[in-house]
Amino acid sequence: SKLSTDEKNNILKNCASALIENLSVILNANKIDIDNAIEKGISGALIDRLTLNQQRVESMADGLIDVAKLDDPVGEVTNMIKRPNGLMIGKKSVPMGVVGIIFEARPNVTADAYGLCLKSGNATILRGGKEAINSNIAVVKIFRKVLSDMGYNEDFVQMVEDTNRDSARQMMTLNGYIDVLIPRGGAGLIQTVVKESTVPVIETGVGNCHVFVDESGDFNKAIELDKSQFKNYYYRGLAY
Repeated sequence: SKLSTDEKNNILKNCASALIENLSVILNANKIDIDNAIEKGISGALIDRLTLNQQRVESMADGLIDVAKLDDPVGEVTNMIKRPNGLMIGKKSVPMGVVGIIFEARPNVTADAYGLCLKSGNATILRGGKEAINSNIAVVKIFRKVLSDMGYNEDFVQMVEDTNRDSARQMMTLNGYIDVLIPRGGAGLIQTVVKESTVPVIETGVGNCHVFVDESGDFNKAIELDKSQFKNYYYRGLAY
């Protein structure tokens, strides 16, 4: 929370470079996850969501660079008003502290969540799904090494390597250790965290997906697309 904007941006840029430099390490770990998923009968869209390649890793790195370019929300003062007695009162955004994020299969979420939490001055504890555990561990190890090499505490980011449901439930009751929980995934995951957590939760939505059909389009094809692709389907919110 005490890092300057330049320090945070430099960390993010170095982490982005480290992802590219360790591409083979990430892809090797990801292959283990994919092989395990196929062995368990997972296929189709779920495999695609799990899969990393050079382009997707480069997109993860680009995402960190994009976060570095964002304005720093920490210390921002809004809604300043002057009281009748002359006292100026406003709202100042400060880091929340330790942000726990429970998410599902997409390994790119690991980089996104870490980058947003770091830029907003928060430490983060990540708990991903079992399908992407090897990919997630590889990515977090890269980030932790960058932090350590730059002389910072590598525990700015931590990965829960136990993928049993009990580890998620333990996170939901770590009052005093985790300041806020953010579930990122399907409606089932989100509702479970909201209902069972004693730690404050930022409830995310499952997203809005709309299909617009032009008058020249094939309406039946649009219906099939909607059925197959969309049926299952915070940066500034991390600093108040």
